[in-house]
Amino acid sequence: MKAEIQPSRRIFLSLLPAVTAGLAAPAVSAAQKQGTHWGMLIDTRRCIGCQACTMACAMENALPEGQFRTTAATYAVTTSEGRSGVAMVPRLCNHCEDAPCIPVCPVGATYKREDGIVLVDGERCVGCAYCTQACPYDARFINHDTGKADKCTFCSHRVDAGLLPACVETCVGGSRVFGDLNDPASEISKRLRAAQGKTSVLKVEAGTKPNVFYIGLDKELSGRVAGPSAAEMMWRPAQHGA
Repeated sequence: MKAEIQPSRRIFLSLLPAVTAGLAAPAVSAAQKQGTHWGMLIDTRRCIGCQACTMACAMENALPEGQFRTTAATYAVTTSEGRSGVAMVPRLCNHCEDAPCIPVCPVGATYKREDGIVLVDGERCVGCAYCTQACPYDARFINHDTGKADKCTFCSHRVDAGLLPACVETCVGGSRVFGDLNDPASEISKRLRAAQGKTSVLKVEAGTKPNVFYIGLDKELSGRVAGPSAAEMMWRPAQHGA
């Protein structure tokens, strides 16, 4: 004789899909939140302004002469004791959470990957320069060779291959640390925890939520993104008749 399912049991079984879905939802959400999210930490105390990062980036990304995706800007500063000195502020695209360069693009060429890297689709870009004007960090430019918007990409092609960005790999003083901000075991996460309360970002008032963090950045320089860079004074063949 075939056993009949009791009404109470039938109701319980009918509710199982909803119950299991409810249990699974938080797990899926947590997995999405914990996906890889790239960021960079720059310890200005270790930067010596050698411009190895600038040159490595230019060569890796075949940039036109005189155009750079990253530089180490040089500033004259005076200490609290009245001593004069030089401060370095390595600069690059901050790959912001709320990147102002994205919504102003009329053709949707600028976009952000799921891992937080902000890129420019060269096939779509029309070189209108709206994004270069919207960037509060002066990190974008129109490439002289392509006529398209250009900027730091965190060397996404290298990152996707399991390598470090060129600027990080060639940093003489080890001032640049790159890694997954969502991985508590990554070197950048460890450094950020160790320096808790001592890190800063450029132009915090812009509200862009940058993913490039600084240690040892002079408060007077936190809002500076312009200024003379040693890269601009480097020897170039065209300047010497070569």
